[in-house]
Amino acid sequence: MNRERKGNRLKNYDYSQPGYYFITICVHPNFKGNNIFGTIKNGKMNLNKYGEIVSKQWLWIAERYQHIILDEWIIMPDHFHSIIKIVHTKSDKNTVETGCYTVGTGRDLSLHCNNPSPNKNPFPRKYKPLDQIIGAFKTTSSKFIHLSGYNDYAWQRSYYDRIVRDTNALNRIREYIIDNPGNFKQK
Repeated sequence: MNRERKGNRLKNYDYSQPGYYFITICVHPNFKGNNIFGTIKNGKMNLNKYGEIVSKQWLWIAERYQHIILDEWIIMPDHFHSIIKIVHTKSDKNTVETGCYTVGTGRDLSLHCNNPSPNKNPFPRKYKPLDQIIGAFKTTSSKFIHLSGYNDYAWQRSYYDRIVRDTNALNRIREYIIDNPGNFKQK
């Protein structure tokens, strides 16, 4: 039986464009309800070694992808919430002046020059879309969790996202993330 999988993303939306995105990433359903990343005590999340790995890899994502800014985020016992801001700026840290134009040093960008005009870049910067950023995070965090001894660990397939449309929504989501440990019902 070949069932078509329902897409989670907004159809025809460019998830590499600037804006705020609220994401939730859950552990695989086999681990749901377990304290995979730590426990909550007195309304505060206390990370274990796997939660620390997730935290470290989330911070690595912001270093790796210069076009994102991490806003509010929280690691919970069996899931993770975050707001990511995608920006397009000329002040990325990983840029190289080639004499022709400035290009990023990412693996998807070319360093050759066909147009010596300093004002025109024939190879515009490519910004990774949200799904590729989340994919890199899930892959690297899973790898390090496996290397630390939890060989069966897995994230749930895909993730949940919401495009944040205005400041009121952004502030409500920030509040939700901050209050999440105090509102979480541990099993």
